[in-house]
Amino acid sequence: MVFNSIEFVIFLPIVVLLFYLLPQKARWLMLLAASCVFYMWFVPKYILILLVTIIIDYSAGILMEKHADEPKKKKTFLVISVVSTLLVLFIFKYLGFINDNFVWLCQKLGLDVRTSVNIILPIGLSFHTFQSMSYVIEVYRGHQKAERHFGYYSLYVMFFPQLVTGPIERPGNLLRQLHEHKDFRYENISKGMRLILFGLFIKMVVADHLGAYVDEVYANPAEYNSWSVMLAMAFYSFQIYCDFFGYSTIALGSAKLMGFDISDNFRTPYLAKNIAEFWHRWHISLSTWFRDYVYFPLGGSRVKFGRWAFNILVVFVLSGIWHGAAWTFLFWGFAHGLLHIVEKALRNRFPYKEPNSKWLSISLDALRIAKTFVLVTLFWVMFRATDFANMRDIFAAAVSNFGGGQSLAVKQEVWLYLALFILSDLLLFNTRFDAWCEGKPMIVRWLVYALLIFLIIACSSVNSFPFIYFQF
Repeated sequence: MVFNSIEFVIFLPIVVLLFYLLPQKARWLMLLAASCVFYMWFVPKYILILLVTIIIDYSAGILMEKHADEPKKKKTFLVISVVSTLLVLFIFKYLGFINDNFVWLCQKLGLDVRTSVNIILPIGLSFHTFQSMSYVIEVYRGHQKAERHFGYYSLYVMFFPQLVTGPIERPGNLLRQLHEHKDFRYENISKGMRLILFGLFIKMVVADHLGAYVDEVYANPAEYNSWSVMLAMAFYSFQIYCDFFGYSTIALGSAKLMGFDISDNFRTPYLAKNIAEFWHRWHISLSTWFRDYVYFPLGGSRVKFGRWAFNILVVFVLSGIWHGAAWTFLFWGFAHGLLHIVEKALRNRFPYKEPNSKWLSISLDALRIAKTFVLVTLFWVMFRATDFANMRDIFAAAVSNFGGGQSLAVKQEVWLYLALFILSDLLLFNTRFDAWCEGKPMIVRWLVYALLIFLIIACSSVNSFPFIYFQF
């Protein structure tokens, strides 16, 4: 089930109504059943895979706590849990990629090897794998008590608002809230509806309109002039941001309707002044996951520059591989890591000094923001391209076809939708749409709501694009 569907419009109010009508002791069961329905709307049988990982990690948590005074046994249960969970992820996400590369290598060596692996990747497998792993790691570290109630642990992994594409929740935040009694509060309904409304706007009106132009150019880049190709590259930057930000915002709103606070996943990332700041603002739940469970254990920044650079490359390469089983994703992660290292080296060599002039400071910040956006946009080509050949064609068309090729005909209203989103992103710098609304007069709030509702109903794209991060 997807957030921008009629089914979800019916599903969500029923779940929220039942949540408040049922006694506290029955709510977890209803939410778990609803989450199962939500997940099984895609491919029902894949819920069995989720069940296997839930059983393994639930058992591991209890066993680690039981043997807390026996470090070797405790670590053994952690390893069994992590390896088992990653093995499931490997089989469904990476086995086909490994097989294809093995066949290619054998053929290059003159060996006649023909094997194929055709396994459909379960929706959101990478997300709930990492969420489950965070639980067992926190129990192992002693930061989280093992959950003894199988139903509550299952709900922690399967909570429907963030089940498919995150945010990746930690047990200290979500699992604790699942045990709390939630009273009906108009404030929660108001905030939740605001977030859902804004999320639907940036997904259905902005991202989906841009997606049509991006697909058109990426399918045949050689047919378009360089300006149109570069425009499509910029459009994709906003498409993937609005698509994922839209999903995360609807997830926040859906959870808030029932009084649950889940993590913000974005904080105006395209206003970042460097690549490090970008990753503090983009897909925050994934960035902090890698920070806490990979970067810090490797030594973080408390090491010499060379070792720090190695740690950064490991984290970003793993992040690239996490996003997809393709060399383009690995290359994308490596490029981000390399840029992070280069920028850090330059900052160490040439420390930035804040100018005395306010306007000069603003101008320099604007240039740094533009620089970061351009570099991130170039890297998104690696992320969006189907393979290296497609990536090469996109870059080639962007720099070698200024005099020929057709122009991308963009409807005027699409520029308006994009401008409205950019304006909203500027207004929401370091805040959230629901919080921004709170400080405004009632007439202003309701004019904004009316505009969003009108745009969603009247101006949604005729093309309904699946959420981009569903594939991960």
